[in-house]
Amino acid sequence: MKKLLLTGSNTIHTFNYFQLIEDYFDEIVLITVTKNEFESQKLTRKYAVYSSLKNPFNYFTAIHKYQTILEKEKPDIIHIQQISTYTLLLMKALKKSKLSIPVVVTAWGSDVLVNPKKGWLYKKMVQYVLNHGDAFTADAQFLADEMQKLTQKKLPIAIANFGINVEDIPIRKCNIIYSNRLHKPLYRIDKIIIAFSRFVKHHSDWQLVVAATGTETENLKQLCNTLEIDSNVEFIGWVDSKINSENYAKAKIWVSIPESDATAISLLEAMSMGCIPVVSHLPANKEWIQNQVNGIVVDNADHDFLSEALLLNQDTVTEINKEIIAQKGTKEVNRKIFYRIYDDIFSHYPQMAAHLSI
Repeated sequence: MKKLLLTGSNTIHTFNYFQLIEDYFDEIVLITVTKNEFESQKLTRKYAVYSSLKNPFNYFTAIHKYQTILEKEKPDIIHIQQISTYTLLLMKALKKSKLSIPVVVTAWGSDVLVNPKKGWLYKKMVQYVLNHGDAFTADAQFLADEMQKLTQKKLPIAIANFGINVEDIPIRKCNIIYSNRLHKPLYRIDKIIIAFSRFVKHHSDWQLVVAATGTETENLKQLCNTLEIDSNVEFIGWVDSKINSENYAKAKIWVSIPESDATAISLLEAMSMGCIPVVSHLPANKEWIQNQVNGIVVDNADHDFLSEALLLNQDTVTEINKEIIAQKGTKEVNRKIFYRIYDDIFSHYPQMAAHLSI
């Protein structure tokens, strides 16, 4: 019997990962920060452990709860999604329990690229996790390099993302630019709207479709009103996967220019669906996009970067990007990487082999 304890935030990313690797294990126990409604045949139990350190007393409460779960469940492997406070507290609980359980840590972009720069305490938290984990994954080589810089320990880091399902939707491409990142300052949707206001002066038959929501949604709508481009911009809010895929299929251009990012699954989706990707000048993006070859890499968000995308041949970009996705962007390809990590752990922990033979 192979048993995994998976922990992460109560988000679609954690649940997507669960579904990606669930067939490897006989049992999976799930811990999220808040109560979740996720269900699966492989899900034997689920817990919610509030791990915020805004209340210092919660430090000891959360560690005790994690320790109780660990001693009850005794998983063969712990896999933690995201380096956060709950990662630190779970590792502290594991040490306190004196159980010998290998820990796999999947870092998300902001964990390593943003949080350590917030202050000494954040940096120490990330370093503790890196120093005490047994195996790591990152969705970009750049992210892995940044992880390595934070510790003197040689980290075993596999490059893997959660992958995508390649779809073939028979929808004709339209003069649509699609944006579906969160409406937060980090993602600079306002810069996209301003760039589109310049673009649409010479391409009046184009539409900008803006999906998702966030703290900046109303300000973004007001910006469109101020720029007098309301008739060419559509805010569609949160959409399900079917509508999201249809929008990729219709759009000739997909744009995402955040200030910081690792490998975005939305980028892989856009590449697989034949969009011309327009992305920030970030190391992770450049692992997927070569400027003016299979997309546009934006150096200056105040320039008319959308017009640059029209200089590329849609068919050529589509052909290149579909091949890239087939090589390293699908669920099948990435599932095998995570499986190899688990295989390696089981082969190097004799007590596990003994446990599995019972």
